[in-house]
Amino acid sequence: MKLALQAVLWILALFFSFKIYNSINGPINFNEIKNERYASVITKLKLIRKAQIAHKDVTGTYSNNFDSLVKFIDNGIFTLIEKRDSSYMEYDRTYRIDMLREVVVIDTLGFVPVKDSLFKNSNAYKDFATVPVEGIEAKFDINASIIDKNGYKVPVFEVKVAKNLILHDQDKDLLKLENETVSVDGVNGPSIILGSLSEVSTNGNWPTIFDAVQ
Repeated sequence: MKLALQAVLWILALFFSFKIYNSINGPINFNEIKNERYASVITKLKLIRKAQIAHKDVTGTYSNNFDSLVKFIDNGIFTLIEKRDSSYMEYDRTYRIDMLREVVVIDTLGFVPVKDSLFKNSNAYKDFATVPVEGIEAKFDINASIIDKNGYKVPVFEVKVAKNLILHDQDKDLLKLENETVSVDGVNGPSIILGSLSEVSTNGNWPTIFDAVQ
């Protein structure tokens, strides 16, 4: 009986030691994996932002799908311009004198392919749609629209992916807490989001610590 009781106590001790270890190290491991995967996702989202801004500069709107965005990078052209101030004298019939007129002169300097300007020898943009997390075959959600801001029609876009996809293989209780994050040091809400369909913004909902990631 004594040996049996000792065996049971040893088993219980090992069990509770394992539970304590997991309770301490579980969140630590979760955060390490989370930050690593978030960094990869955000790095790609910043590349998408660069492409979307170029798309708007050239076409006037944002792309609402990755196929057209990739096609734009392959075929788009930047027009290089130079703006300079100039002035001239012009006769004013009201005052009956020559008056100085100031204008902005725009000169076209040349043309540069979008791909060469943004991505040079890299073809990373061709895989924009894929969420960079091993073990899943997920795609970013992308949308674009035109909203009214103080009487002006303004183009906007949004690209996002759910945390449930990024952290699909992690502890469900810790993932539930992560989805409820409200903090200046965290990614708030259940998704990582670039841009907005209701506000004029090209920012992401991640903290500034991820902006140092290249």
